[in-house]
Amino acid sequence: MDFSNIACWIWPLIAGVVCGILGYLLGRLFGSSKEETTTHDTYDYKADLDACRKKTASLEADLEACRTKLKATPPPAAPAAASTTASMASSFAAGAATSETVISNTNTSVPSPSIGIIGVPFDAAAAKGVYGKKRIKEDDLTIVEGIGPKISELFHNHDIKTWAALASTSVEKCQEVLNSGGKRFEIHRPGTWPMQAEMAALGKWAELKKWQDEHDYGKA
Repeated sequence: MDFSNIACWIWPLIAGVVCGILGYLLGRLFGSSKEETTTHDTYDYKADLDACRKKTASLEADLEACRTKLKATPPPAAPAAASTTASMASSFAAGAATSETVISNTNTSVPSPSIGIIGVPFDAAAAKGVYGKKRIKEDDLTIVEGIGPKISELFHNHDIKTWAALASTSVEKCQEVLNSGGKRFEIHRPGTWPMQAEMAALGKWAELKKWQDEHDYGKA
């Protein structure tokens, strides 16, 4: 019997058995570890999914509660002050139409004159105190900035001879008076004349002088 030939077969056989045993043991080891990992991961994913579902259900419940509360809340009542404001505005406008004209130092717009103005007694001393050397005669229409002797004569021809009468005259009527004098009077603008005449009729000399100084319109 040739022992050298037997050794050639024995050693590979032993090596194969050892390798088989090692492979089996390693397979068992890694297989068990993979199974545990898979089971652990599956468990974690399931827990997260359950938590998300619970959170979603909670949010849906909160949303439904908000919707129910919103439906139960009555809508805000419409402001009842609208009609009151409108009536107050109309009352104010009506009162302003008959009230005394207010002259603003910073506003260049011209207020409308009061209708049917009643003048106060003429105080020559008060007028002279404001206008100085310039002599002011009662109901002298030339005190109005833009009215000269010729235009004053035109107003007299239309029976507008006093400050109160001019203050009660509309701007349109003043323009008609100017038009009656011919084309040379068309360059004049009577927009402020009734308002100036009103201040003169009421004896507001300081206000009239101040307004004329600040609004030097010449023929306005």
